[in-house]
This record gives sequence, structure tokens and C-alpha cells, in this order.
Amino acid sequence: MELSRTKKILLAIVILLLVALSGSFIYFNDYYHSGSEVESYLQSGENVSVIHIDEGYYFKGKNNNGTALIFYPGAKVEFTAYAPMMYELAENGCDCFLLEMPLNMAFFGADKASSIIEDYNYSSYYLSGHSLGGVVASSFANENANKVKGVVLFAAYPSSKMDDNLKLLSIYGNDDGVLNMKSYDEGRSNWPEESEELVIGGANHAGFAYYGHQDGDNNASITPEVQQDIAIQKILEFTQA
Repeated sequence: MELSRTKKILLAIVILLLVALSGSFIYFNDYYHSGSEVESYLQSGENVSVIHIDEGYYFKGKNNNGTALIFYPGAKVEFTAYAPMMYELAENGCDCFLLEMPLNMAFFGADKASSIIEDYNYSSYYLSGHSLGGVVASSFANENANKVKGVVLFAAYPSSKMDDNLKLLSIYGNDDGVLNMKSYDEGRSNWPEESEELVIGGANHAGFAYYGHQDGDNNASITPEVQQDIAIQKILEFTQA
């Protein structure tokens, strides 16, 4: 029996929804996986306790100065790829919270920092993130400027004017092939009054973590270890100032 017009329309809608859902599943499951280098940084060591929490991982150092950094990973990157940098920051006095995001997309977990700020007792919180994660982190910080001291962005820029009660550190590599420099330069007008910038020579987009080469990125002339060490030293100076 021939389908009625209404049934045909409903069937077409169902088919379109199934196609859309199938496409979304493929898109969100095609992400950058953490490299094997990160495994040892997900284990507690002599100077850093690594604790698996509901929000992700908590890196707690022995010599904390009252400062904590809450990190939002880049889009479609497995969050543990950033563990080495978080571990080394904690080892040097700045405890870190590495957030796990639904479907590896920071905007699906934009408010995850809220529970950390409520449940822990640090004197200074900094919001941080890589690429899209940095955009989301800066938005959260701006909406919670009374609870956050500053923002550390990796190859990212704020999407709206930031509260001048915040301070900002922007870090990127001069060999970054992913960061849209036109948008980045336009985004400078959104920086708060107290802002700093670090451009790392020979660094690219993916070198702030361990997930391999990213599509569209340039090859770096320095190793991820060197790139991250330079960033870590600057972050420690910035958060301890």
C-alpha cells in the first residue's frame, strides 16, 4: 500500500535525523589520541600526587604556593595529552586540574571549573586552555572574575572583552599553522589591561601536548619538551607574580 504524504514526510525526517546522528558520531569519534608518553605522568610520583577525580585529573604538588590552574583541552584532543605539562607545573608549585570534556569538546563542559572552585581551597585560581579550550576558559573566567585571578591561553584568544580585574598571559608558537592569526590579532582588543604575550620560536600548535601531528599545523623546529618547558617557566613567573 502506498504511503500517505504525511507518512512520507515523517519517514524523510527520520532518515535525515539518522544521517545527522551518524555523521555526528563519526565526527566526534574522530579525535586526536594521547601518545604513549603521557602514561607515566598519570601516576603519582615522589613530588606530585596524581588523583583521578570526577572532573578529570588533579595534579597536587608537595610545594604548592596556594595557586591552582584549571585547564581546558583543545577541541577533539584526548585530555590526557596535556598531562606532562600539568604534572611539571604541579611539581614546581602550581597545582593543576586537567578537565575531561564530553566528546572531547570544551564547550560541552564549560562550567566544569565551577565545582573545582567550590570544592577546593586555593587562594588563587587561573583558568587556562589550548585553542578552542582557551576560548571557553577565557569565557568562564570572564563570567567569574570575582573568583578567578587570571587566564593563561595557549594558541587562543578571548571571544569578548575581558574584565580588567583579570590578568592574562597569551602563549603561542611562531610556527603555528592552525591558529588564525588575523582573529588572534583582532582579539587583542579583548585583552584586559594587565596582559602579557609569549611567542615561542620554533614552536607549533600541537607541541603543547602529546597527540601527534595536527592537520594544518606546521612542523616545529623544537621538541614538545622544549616548547612546554619554555611555557611552564613563563606560567610559573606569571602565576607567582
